[in-house]
Amino acid sequence: MFMGEYLHAIDNKGRLILPAKFREELEDTFIATKGLDNCLFVYTRSEWAILEEKLKKLPLAKPEARAFVRFFFSGAAELECDKQGRVLVPPNLREHAKLDKDVVVIGVSTRIEIWDKAAWDEYNRQISPTVAAIAETMADLGI
Repeated sequence: MFMGEYLHAIDNKGRLILPAKFREELEDTFIATKGLDNCLFVYTRSEWAILEEKLKKLPLAKPEARAFVRFFFSGAAELECDKQGRVLVPPNLREHAKLDKDVVVIGVSTRIEIWDKAAWDEYNRQISPTVAAIAETMADLGI
């Protein structure tokens, strides 16, 4: 399980050091793709396979389903860390998440999210006032 928040920097070649705790769970290769909210989603190969199976079941006759599948698969890349724990983030993914220098790597249970630090700070600023209302909705769902 991935959890926690880590501040890192992406270098001018597009390399990012992933937290050691995360690297252990990711194993040799893993999948990164365009995420929602203008961040990147990173999955272990096994979690990616679960997501892939769910996406395969979406009805191709629906334009929204096709768009959603295209969004995730067109941006996906198989990645691996080098011996220093760095991962080279492909240019299309860096562009999607607007990753330039300071980034935040967060654990979100079954996936990792990579955010531009300014975008993460803004997201938190916007979401903080509504967390109590969101928690009430989650309580209605049994959480």
